[in-house]
Amino acid sequence: MKATERVRLGRTDVEVTRLGLGLAPIGGLFTPVGDEVARATVEAAWDLGLRYFDTAPLYGYGLSERRAGAVLSGKPREEFALSTKVGRLLVPGGDAGQQFWAEPSDLAPVFDFSYVGALRSHAESLRRLGVDRVDIAHIHDPDDHFAEAVSGAFPALAELRARGEVGAVGAGMNQTAMLTELARAGDFDCFMLAGRYTLLDQSGQDELLPLCLERGISIIAAGVYNSGLLADPKPGARYDYAPASTALVERAMAIRAVCERHGVPLRAAAIQFPLGHPAVAAVVIGAQDPGQIADNIAMFEWDIPGALWADLKKDGLLPEEVPTP
Repeated sequence: MKATERVRLGRTDVEVTRLGLGLAPIGGLFTPVGDEVARATVEAAWDLGLRYFDTAPLYGYGLSERRAGAVLSGKPREEFALSTKVGRLLVPGGDAGQQFWAEPSDLAPVFDFSYVGALRSHAESLRRLGVDRVDIAHIHDPDDHFAEAVSGAFPALAELRARGEVGAVGAGMNQTAMLTELARAGDFDCFMLAGRYTLLDQSGQDELLPLCLERGISIIAAGVYNSGLLADPKPGARYDYAPASTALVERAMAIRAVCERHGVPLRAAAIQFPLGHPAVAAVVIGAQDPGQIADNIAMFEWDIPGALWADLKKDGLLPEEVPTP
């Protein structure tokens, strides 16, 4: 499969490339990036043919959207798909809660999943991005705000979709249970599922992915490295943004050993695995610099023999019933 191949999301007219660029890292996720490297990273993705870009107000407290928009606002709008998110408004307040973001901001996020809040968030994102529309609007991490997300944010985004101001409505979360509830509660087109359908965690397969397949909701797989453990398993590596347990590190290292027997980088297996499920339309991976973009594409297109997946199952490192590419 080519990284630049295009696929339609759900029953919409929105098309994304099979590999998309996640823009949290250019917002300074864990490490400062700076405007120049951020611009070069987005430009490199464009030059290499990626045409799906995902951001959010939370990423760098507006920094990711501004840096992405500095590049994408100058590109032909009909040639790429862009997603952002609602659920957090940015208000003056400085570095409150800056545990993940390494670059300073005079803004801070506050939760707001209301109808009015979602429309305001959408409008403010457009201004930061410097574009007149986004293709996909996601409800962002409504973990403790399900009722308001269903009664407020979703109707707001559905209204934008009905007016043609967004092409698809989705939700992005790091859990499967609430996405499953959302699939039953509203007319969603796609979900961004982070970290819950990977080589280390296939919990998305239990209920969410079959339901999405049945309802025509496309899954965009994110967090395929589980915050880094599946990119470079070693003591101290992160899993879901925190240091990984010894058991998880050992499991990741065992998966890497099987990959090495077949001459395949672990990163390639991690990127490609989610696409074995028919509900998964695309994979989104972040990058902090142009070199990581090139590596992501190379891993996405690496030729992986079927015997590798068979050996992972034989060694008990993947469940037998999980579909593989």
